[in-house]
Amino acid sequence: MNGLKGVHHITAITSSAEKNYEFFTFVLGMRLVKKTVNQDDIQTYHLFFADDIGSPGTDMTFFDFPNIPKGVHGTNEIAKTSFRVPTDEAINYWKKRFDRLGVAHEGISEQFGKKVLSFVDFDEQSYQLISDEHNHGVATGTPWQNGPIPLEYAITGLGPVFIRIANYDYFKEMLEKVLEFKEIANEESFHLFEVGEGGNGAQIIVEHNAVLPQARQGFGTVHHAAFRVEDQDALNNWISRMENFGFQTSGYVDRHFFQSLYARVAPQILFEFATDGPGFMGDEPYETLGEKLSLPPFLEGKRESIEQLVRPIETVRSTTAFTKE
Repeated sequence: MNGLKGVHHITAITSSAEKNYEFFTFVLGMRLVKKTVNQDDIQTYHLFFADDIGSPGTDMTFFDFPNIPKGVHGTNEIAKTSFRVPTDEAINYWKKRFDRLGVAHEGISEQFGKKVLSFVDFDEQSYQLISDEHNHGVATGTPWQNGPIPLEYAITGLGPVFIRIANYDYFKEMLEKVLEFKEIANEESFHLFEVGEGGNGAQIIVEHNAVLPQARQGFGTVHHAAFRVEDQDALNNWISRMENFGFQTSGYVDRHFFQSLYARVAPQILFEFATDGPGFMGDEPYETLGEKLSLPPFLEGKRESIEQLVRPIETVRSTTAFTKE
């Protein structure tokens, strides 16, 4: 039970929390399950988009750091985030939806035997949709029941994490010896690794690329990738394991919604290890998740000053009846 269970969440940087909320809510149909602040920089919003109930392995999160420049894509970066959809037909639905809504995409293709559709948002943040039709492994989440997407096509969770790396030999050794991933396939410069029960929800796709210049973090890029561990005991084991392998770590960090460990595992590649619980339902009812500014207990006493630091963002959806289209 101490091994990694799969992808937990991906955290990226946006130029606009407002545009980010609009895109993920009304275009992608993912549910905002928590509107909070960056616990290390309380003037910065931290938005969590996930499945219907905020299940681990389904949430894409965003910081909107003030005045940060646009990032530059290149090598040595977490390059793309995947979202799982139920079937190949769902991929067809999303292509038509993106065409209609003017979302830039690369068309439907196939990678490692799965139908995929790569696209970007307003910041040129890179994503792909991946079909679960021929998938086996880690279970996915539950689509947002009251969102705008028909449930048979809706996003249900996170898929493979794309990482572009210059020193592939080192990174492969780190994944296999330290994190216990296994390489199961390769296509040209792309290598597919998985952990635990495997499948779309427990995979990393590593692109070996020593040609591109080094990436530079900013809005439109990923900040870190997080992987699931069962509980605090498992997390403590990972703290010891990473330090025994010589990595500098954050040590134990209580994020209230889960407990975490952070370690930079390669140049510019920050991994987090996060527990499955306690989750996002502790301070808000299901019906109104993400509609108020949620603060962990250690910041609650600063609510008045925090609310003056962060601009209001209207995120009430419980009074909206979405038409599924």
